[in-house]
This record gives sequence, C-alpha cells and structure tokens, in this order.
Amino acid sequence: MSFFSTVVKFLALPFALASYRNDLRRTLLALSADGALMLLVLVGAMLVTVLPNLPAFDVVTDYRPKIPLRIYTADGALLGEFGEEHRDFTPIKEIPPVLKDALLAIEDSRFYEHGGVDYRGVARALAADLTGGFRQGASTITMQVARTFFLSQEKTVKRKLAEVVLAYRIESALSKDQILELYMNQIYLGQRTHGFASAARTYFNKPLAELTLAEAAMLAGIPQNPAKHNPAVNPVRAKARQELVLKRMLHLGKITQAEHDEAVGQPLKIGRSLQFDAHADHVAELVRQELYAQYKGEAYTQGFNVYTTLDKAEQNAAYDSVRRNVLAYDQRHGYRGPEGFVELPDNADEQEDAIDQILARHPGSDNLIAAVVTEVSAKRVRAEPASGDTLEITGDGLRFAARALQPNAKLDLRIRVGSVIRASQDAKGRWSIVQMPEVDAAFVALNAEDGSYRAMVGGFDFSRNQFNHVTSAWRQPGSSIKPFVYSAALEKGFSPATLMNDAPLSLPGGEGGQAWEPRNDDGFDGPISLRQALARSKNVIAVRLLQAISPQYARDYLQRFGFDAAKHPANLTMVLGSGSVTPLQMAGAYAVFANGGFRVTPRLIQKITDARGNVLWEAPAPPPRQEEQRAIDPRNAFIIDSMLREVVRSGTGAQASQRLGRNDLAGKTGTTSDAVDGWFAGYAGNVVAVSWMGYDQPKSLGGREFGATLALPIWIDYMRQALSGKPANERKPPPGVSYVDGDWLYDEFKGDDGVKALDVEESPLKSIFDAIRKVFTD
Repeated sequence: MSFFSTVVKFLALPFALASYRNDLRRTLLALSADGALMLLVLVGAMLVTVLPNLPAFDVVTDYRPKIPLRIYTADGALLGEFGEEHRDFTPIKEIPPVLKDALLAIEDSRFYEHGGVDYRGVARALAADLTGGFRQGASTITMQVARTFFLSQEKTVKRKLAEVVLAYRIESALSKDQILELYMNQIYLGQRTHGFASAARTYFNKPLAELTLAEAAMLAGIPQNPAKHNPAVNPVRAKARQELVLKRMLHLGKITQAEHDEAVGQPLKIGRSLQFDAHADHVAELVRQELYAQYKGEAYTQGFNVYTTLDKAEQNAAYDSVRRNVLAYDQRHGYRGPEGFVELPDNADEQEDAIDQILARHPGSDNLIAAVVTEVSAKRVRAEPASGDTLEITGDGLRFAARALQPNAKLDLRIRVGSVIRASQDAKGRWSIVQMPEVDAAFVALNAEDGSYRAMVGGFDFSRNQFNHVTSAWRQPGSSIKPFVYSAALEKGFSPATLMNDAPLSLPGGEGGQAWEPRNDDGFDGPISLRQALARSKNVIAVRLLQAISPQYARDYLQRFGFDAAKHPANLTMVLGSGSVTPLQMAGAYAVFANGGFRVTPRLIQKITDARGNVLWEAPAPPPRQEEQRAIDPRNAFIIDSMLREVVRSGTGAQASQRLGRNDLAGKTGTTSDAVDGWFAGYAGNVVAVSWMGYDQPKSLGGREFGATLALPIWIDYMRQALSGKPANERKPPPGVSYVDGDWLYDEFKGDDGVKALDVEESPLKSIFDAIRKVFTD
C-alpha cells in the first residue's frame, strides 16, 4: 500500500468502515519506525488543518436543492421559469436506466463497488500536484458530490484531502442510490442547467423518460467539462465525448454493437435554451413580479409552481396570431433595408469572428433569424446565421426585398455582402427574406363571467421589448369607445331604432379658432338609425348623440365599466376616442356587455404549490354574482349586445362573421385619427378579447389601415381556436324590453333622472322619418 493512500485512510479514520481500520493497522505495523513517525506527524498536521474546517454535513443528509420558480398554464404547460439554476428534482427511481448506465460508464464504472475513493487515483493526483501539476483527477461520483456541495474548485492538496474525508462521510451516511440521486440532480450541465432532468428539457425539449440512448450518452458526457462538452456551444467536441461514452458502455457490456452503431449515427437536434410549452413571456413576467413581491428572493429557489388561468392552446393561438398579423402588416408596407453591416475580412477565421460579433447584437426572434450576407445577386442570396449553417434564398423568397437587390438601390436599402438581414423558413424548408417589424401589437382574452385570463400577448417580442402593452399601454381607443356612449344614451331614452341625421356638423372649438367639423370615413347618409350608425361607425352620429346626452353624463357613465374618468376629456371628442385606455381595461369593459351587465376583476393566478406539490394558495371559487356588482341594467347590456352583433354581421367587423362562420359574434372596431392606433374589441359566449396594433412612438399606421385591417385579423385568428367545437350562443331578452317595429327598446323611456327623453317617434316630423325608414327597410 502506498504512503499517500495510507495518509488518506488515516484522515478518514473516524468515518471509515472496520475493514479500512484493519488495513491501516497492518500498514502502520509494516512501516519502519522513522516512516511511521513521519506519517503520524503529517497526519497530525493535516488533521489540524483539514478536519476542524469541514463544513456542516446536513447539506447532503437534508438536501434542499435550489429549484426555480415555474409558471404553468391551467392545463399544465410550462410557460416560464425564473431562478439562477434550472433544475428539476427527480427521484433516483424515476431516472431511466439508460442514463444511469451512460453516466456510470464514463464517470465511475465501479461506483456500486468501491467505498467512495479510488486510492491509486488519489495518490496519482497528489503526486502530480506535489511535482508541479494537478492534471490527474480520479474523482469518484461520491468525491464529486463532496466537491459540488462543500468545496471550491481550487486545485490544492488540502482541498483534495478534504474531498476524500467528506467522501467517506457521505458513504457512511447515505446509500449508493441516495448519493447518485444527489449527483444527478445537483451537477452543473451548462446553459445555467443543473441536474439531468433540466438538461433533458434544455437540450432536447423532452422529459428524462423519453431520452434515447444517443441523447443519454450526450448528456452523460457533459459533467467532466460543461464548457467544453456543452452540445449547444461546442457540438463537435460534445459529439466526440458522446462517442467515447458509447464506446465505454459497449466495453462494459451495457449496450450491444448494433445499439452502439445506431446511437453513433443518430442525428440530434440540440436546443440552446430552456424550451417552454407556451409562448407567454409577458404573462410569466407578471407572475414573477407578483411572487417576488410576496416571497422576495426565496421565490427563485424554493420550487414554487404557479398555475395561471391561461389555456395552452388559446395562448399559443394568440401568440401566433399576433406574430403573423404584425408580419403581414410589415409586408404590406415594404422592405426598409438591412439591419446592419459589417466589413468581412478575407481570412476565414477572422470572417467567422466578425460574423459572430455582429450577430450577437441582432438576436433571433422566434422564427426570424438574423444572418450576414456572404454572396448576393438578384437571383440568389447566401447568408450565415449564428448557427453556422449557410442559408440559401432564391425565387419567391427574394420577392419582398427585390428592390434592395438591384445594383442601383440606395445604400441604406441595398443588400450587399456584409449586410445583416432576417430570414424565415416555411414548413417546406424554404427561406425568405423578412425583417423585424417596427410596429407592435397586443392581445388579451378574458373569461367574461369571472375575469380569468384565457390568453395574453403583451407585445411582438418580449426579448426586444419587455413593456407589457396589455396592462400598461395607455392608448387612444378610437371608435371602440362608442358602444359605451351608446349604452349611456339608452339610459336617456334613446333606442337602436332612433333616427339621427348623418349630415355635416360644424362646431366651435377647432384648432386655431376654426370650427370643428367631424367626418365619417364613408361620407354622409342623412337620417340613419343608431343601430346602423354604430355598425358603420358613423362619427358624426356619435358626436350628435353625445351632444344630446352631454359629455359630462357620458364621462361619468364610463366609470361603470372600469374606465378612469380622468383619462377621458369632458367634451365631444371623447366619443371619437380621444381619451386613453389599456387593452386590459377595454377587455374588462366589453365583458360587461358579454355577461349581462356585471363588472369583472381580471385574475391571472389560479394556484400556487411548493416543490412537493402542496397547495400554498388557491383562488376561491367565484361566488354567485350579487346585484351590487352590476354595472349596467341587464336590458341595456342585451340591447347593446344586439347592436354589437350587428357591427360584426353587417358593419365594420363583418369580416369576422364571414371568416368564422358564426352568428354569435359581437364587437367593435376602432381607428384613431391618422390611423395611429388600430383596435378590435369583441366577444362570443363567455370569451371576450381585445387586439391592438400601433407604434410605441405614436405615428400613422398608413392611410389605408383601419382597426378592421390591423387588429380584427388578430382577433379572428384567436377566436377560431377559442370557439372551436363550441356551439353558438344565443341570448334571451331580459324582462323589460320589447321588440317593436323591427328593433329592441325599453318598455318605458325614462333615464336615470326620471325625465323622458325626446325620441324621433314623438317628433312632428314622424311621418317624414317613417317614409325614410321605409326606404331603408325596403
């Protein structure tokens, strides 16, 4: 037995098994007196320096891993994770044998046989250190556990000896399976990932149980050097390490030659970051803020699981719809030119470095990949993305940027060698030139009955802009505010059948002392019913209506729906949407029409559990609604609902009923002056949803753009998923309304103040209006 192994055993004396004590006793008897004395002196010195400084041992016997905060949809889809360490604690019995075999083959094939230390290996390591280099490790898995939990990574004799002593203590306190469980859950595996369960999700987007032999061998090769063998960063070295693992497994008889060969040849698709089941970054950030406010730093380490009210399919449909329609708008308005430019050196290595450096400043955005152009002509563009795979773009893929490929194109528009472009790949693998949009958008859907979120997309790209437009963007609502003024008018005795004159209107109060003359997008039509005026979004009729009920009354009335009166002017421009709202506020307001007249409070979190699944908090079941929660009369909600259905049936929102093929849709478009903001707010059944599009620095979206072209398509694409398989919802009229002459009205015409409002039916011109109405009806 070597001198160094004897030292090691003596240090471990208090914790080793009886057989080791007997070995040491025999070794000491065999040594000369001088040798024994020197040994005892060395051992004593080491005992003085090592043993008193050993850390508390309960960190492994009472293992409490740092498990991140995880956020899920109501149906269990992961949508966010926060914490310094990505980790899933997985009991040893749930770790698949193929992964355990792969790991032990390359890291410690005698793990279940040795007592925690490979003495010859330790002696070699100590000798190497004493002679000027610490190049030999020989660490068993138990020793790695000791180092991971208790020690620094410094390479000194003292640290190595402490590692050995701790290894014996661990072996005496825990079973082999417990030690392996600690190791496989704690070890660092690159990409901020700790433990193999999290690594499987990070690199392969799958649970441990679904790993193939090739994937298991790839993961097992990482622990020796996570930087060098990280498959996302160094795929070539990771592949070489994987093949070494497979070779060891074959040598140890864990796999057959055929299994070895198949695994070596299996192509692997490697992810670069943790994969989520649903795209909901803005939602995850909202939840993170809520949990941090309650638990502070522990929110990121205690393994809290937060279940939101979101639906996975609806959330992904909302995300896809926002992305698709923002890009469609961007395509309509033309290519703006490359994002950047870099001079490419002639030397291949220097060129690769230059490409890497500039692309680091242009990160990918989902399927919008940044790449540097290396070859260009009017018929073909070749470009290098960060992944290193050359993209070739031809044919229709060049159409969007065709002008930029012309030799006479302006410099800021022209695509040339060194240009940074964006490319997107379709389902058939064909690449096209695209661009990052400058415009942004937002979408939110609520359950109109209880206010729970069904979907939320706070912006086009969270990594580019963390600002949550749903909750925090105060924008002018345009005509989407009109239904609330119409609702107020019902309380003043007006009805959907009331006729008003759609004719030019000139009022004082314009800019520069000029008259203010509101206009319609589709001209003037003379006398028209309020139902048709709302359906066709007649601005002049809306102004006349607000003038009749007074801006102050309408402004106060808006508060019933949750709007902030201070955000809306007490003048006639209010009905054209000159105030400010958020998309979330708008969704809550339209929910009142959808649910029969009740205010709802938006809620996002359904349940919070700890790392063991124990429920820490759960949202109480919504109590039966009380009349004190009522915002408006049920008759009012019913009649406005019928008018909003007309908007979608025959008015500015007709595209929705045409594309979705349903007759229970209700909603209203909104376009602000100069098309700075585009809106659509609407509902069907118990789903109320709002979409918005605009620039963060407000500017016109284009002279031919409206809420119907900007926001309505987002709403339609989401509703297709949300309403799939659900029957149409027909609404029964509440008591107190009557269907008279083809439209609904209150049984009595009395407003809140008890004063009967003037209706066209009481006008001396009734016969004239009847004739006009007959023409419209015919």
